[in-house]
Amino acid sequence: MLFTQYYLDCLSQASYLIADETTRRAVLVDPRRDIGEYLADARTRGLTIEGVINTHFHADFLAGHLEVAAATGAWIGYGRRAETEYPIRKLTDGERISLGDVTLKIMETPGHTPESISILVHEHAADPVPYGVLTGDALFIGDVGRPDLLASLGVTADELGSMLYHSVQHKLMALPDEVRVFPAHGAGSACGKNLSTERQSTIGEQRRTNYACAPMSEAEFVALVTGGQPAAPGYFAFDAVLNRKARELFDHDRTARPLDPTAFLAARADGAVVVDTRDPQEFAAGHLRGAINIPADGRFAETAGSVVAPDRQVLVVAPAGREEEIVVRLARIGFDRVTGYLRDPEDAFRGLPAELTQASRLTAAALREALDSDAPPVVLDVRNSGEREGGAVDGSLHVPLAELTRRLDQVPADRPVVVHCAGGYRSSVAASLLRHHGRSDVSDLLGGYAAWQASHAPAA
Repeated sequence: MLFTQYYLDCLSQASYLIADETTRRAVLVDPRRDIGEYLADARTRGLTIEGVINTHFHADFLAGHLEVAAATGAWIGYGRRAETEYPIRKLTDGERISLGDVTLKIMETPGHTPESISILVHEHAADPVPYGVLTGDALFIGDVGRPDLLASLGVTADELGSMLYHSVQHKLMALPDEVRVFPAHGAGSACGKNLSTERQSTIGEQRRTNYACAPMSEAEFVALVTGGQPAAPGYFAFDAVLNRKARELFDHDRTARPLDPTAFLAARADGAVVVDTRDPQEFAAGHLRGAINIPADGRFAETAGSVVAPDRQVLVVAPAGREEEIVVRLARIGFDRVTGYLRDPEDAFRGLPAELTQASRLTAAALREALDSDAPPVVLDVRNSGEREGGAVDGSLHVPLAELTRRLDQVPADRPVVVHCAGGYRSSVAASLLRHHGRSDVSDLLGGYAAWQASHAPAA
């Protein structure tokens, strides 16, 4: 058996290529939209990709099933409850897919979504114990898939939580301890709240260490897995629906279009939003008015999908040589409306002094001084709810970054605002978003809550 895991750090997303070495027949599971790496590996190994399976309708990225099918002629498989605009093979509980001696067996594991499946992988068809199980978003390492996402329109979190209880407690935990666990996501994904950085585990290890795999009643399970979940990024519903549709294919030959300053500003005037992907410090030193800072070195696509509407045209300001990367990362979440990028930003900025502005950034000491003044600012905490359990700035307003675009009116407009997150990435995004929407007196906290906490720690 050939078994390869592909892991995309910026989306904490795993996909898999499974093949029989004798027959050279292969199946891809949960592929991303830019499929070049899979196709190159298949060519190098002499494999024929004859099927592509999605474990469920993903909400955090646009899956590459249509691209794989177009490139290879592979069939597209989903759980039997899935309904799509394109032809699919509906896979039923217990169904076996033979690649030769290597055999896949479908296990229905609804709960994260109604159509969710897991895939048992048998290295030899007659093996009594599977080599491993691809659990999709049903079972993570250290967690289980959240049942409250908008990916499942028309189904409540409690209904899905009940399904997930039976999938995890009665199906997945019924597997032998030695079966390896290969999930679709890892730490950092908003598809759960306690995901591990490990990329594989075993059923036995999860039985011992995963809070959701411990014996408990259904009511206890549902309460446990639905509570304390991070805010879902705004684009999740968009991707969950788009993954069902016969959408446009990703064009591997499409390149970002370089724009001179005149064309760039004209596109901005026509309504395109400027996404500046440089480091927060560079952005603060000088940027185009109204630009939203979403640094490339981080969870760029997920963050972009949280603060930019999917129907907006996008203009990119990127570090030199990273323009194409930014376009691909946006395409991975279905954001294809990139008008172009600013050619040589540093040179362009020198010729646009009237279009430039700087961003205010405060130290923890400066924030303390401002809070003690006669006109204290509003402190806006854009961390997730679970992060605030470890402490918060007294009197701070809490709006997670993923919810900020729809809760802007909750941020007072008649007072200065200082934004903070944990370390400084999300606060620069949030502060620039507020300025984009017309708030002028906005700063972000250098070093985030970690810096604030360090400066206010009690003396030893």
